[in-house]
Amino acid sequence: MNQQIPEDNRSFASAARGLRHVFVNQLTLMAQIGIHPHERRAAQAIHISINAAVPEAHGSNPESLDEVVCYEAITNHIKKLIAQGHVDLVETLAEMIAEDLLANFPIQRLSVRIEKPNAIDEAAGVGIEIERLRILG
Repeated sequence: MNQQIPEDNRSFASAARGLRHVFVNQLTLMAQIGIHPHERRAAQAIHISINAAVPEAHGSNPESLDEVVCYEAITNHIKKLIAQGHVDLVETLAEMIAEDLLANFPIQRLSVRIEKPNAIDEAAGVGIEIERLRILG
């Protein structure tokens, strides 16, 4: 995996580093995920949030979809992964999403957050968040 220890206070958008922040907040999908018998029988709602630091286009004012990392394309990649079938752990799904997005988009820094809003009755949601960095060299 392309990763390194992130710097403290490093943001996803940075004029100094020529980075834009592309994000998807709480993409809600039905997914076959979980280790419990009831989770294996039926799909459940999950929320997926993506934060990605991507290089700015060749200018500060892109005019074409080809010049940017498209949040719709990111969303479509995630939907295709979910459609592949059952995954036992949210950790595994987060890694799958991170690997796919890093392989298919020029993302330098990526955060993937997955929440299961109905997993624990007393909680608004539970889940995990991972961060991955592309090693530039």
